[in-house]
Amino acid sequence: MSWNPTLDPGCPDAVGAEAIETLIIPRARDIGGFEVRRALPAPKRQMVGPFIFFDQAGPAEFVTGQGVDVRPHPHIGLATVTYLYRGEFQHRDSLGSNQIILPGAVNWMVAGRGVTHSERTSAATRKAPHSLFGIQTWVALPDAHEDVAPSFEHHAKETLPSLEAEGAHLRLILGTAYGERAPAKVFSETFYVDATLEPNARLPLPDDHEDRGLYVVEGSVTIAGQRFEAGRMLVFRPGDPIAVGAAENGAHVLLLGGATLGGPRYIWWNFVASSRERIDAAKEEWRKGDWGKGQFDLPPDDRDEFIPAP
Repeated sequence: MSWNPTLDPGCPDAVGAEAIETLIIPRARDIGGFEVRRALPAPKRQMVGPFIFFDQAGPAEFVTGQGVDVRPHPHIGLATVTYLYRGEFQHRDSLGSNQIILPGAVNWMVAGRGVTHSERTSAATRKAPHSLFGIQTWVALPDAHEDVAPSFEHHAKETLPSLEAEGAHLRLILGTAYGERAPAKVFSETFYVDATLEPNARLPLPDDHEDRGLYVVEGSVTIAGQRFEAGRMLVFRPGDPIAVGAAENGAHVLLLGGATLGGPRYIWWNFVASSRERIDAAKEEWRKGDWGKGQFDLPPDDRDEFIPAP
């Protein structure tokens, strides 16, 4: 789709450095063979809009026979968004979903009152050397939807709205932005955009969302006269007209945000909730291991192991 955003030529210089409310440098950790860089939650920022967790997985290279094995584990009070640039995951959950996700597609799993899932490299992919590079985020559910029934949606790459401008190539992963709407059902005002910028290209951030952030996946960008390299998340002051400019080597960025929730969220392990009581109840249910009779079950075709509660 052709797209022509309104962009004042002076927009990148129309705001000062104070428009950047928070700069987040993700924490790196090894989770068994590959590196994860976590940007959210951060000490100075728990959420950007409803986004409460943001992990970059990889880039990582695996030899034949190796891969990712995230055993079945539970969630409540959130929705997970998996989006890959290279490689694949096989998603299985307690709803019976069994889905391979490929680059450019979206897995959207709503945990609501409780769901269990696993993520593994498929047997077919393990037959040869392979790579993995992607982003997984959690979106906190608003109070009225914390206890919705769990659900799962998969949306192939070609079903997501794509936008083109001079030097900018966008794919809308989730929510609404630039007059387009992504197919996954969201529960609060949200936007999540994958943007590739050619060298020196410029892109305005959506101006119709309360909370806005940007993560530099690859390359480097300039914002408000400052340069930021890959692996940085920036959160902007509400209401300012913000534009991002790609540096001479181009850039790959993710734009994210939306409406803030009614209050902060409690996080423990894989659980997100508006109260400690919800977390404590879910913690006890998982530790009981009463699969299929209480709050949690295991995926029907991945029941041989699970991650114990810490």
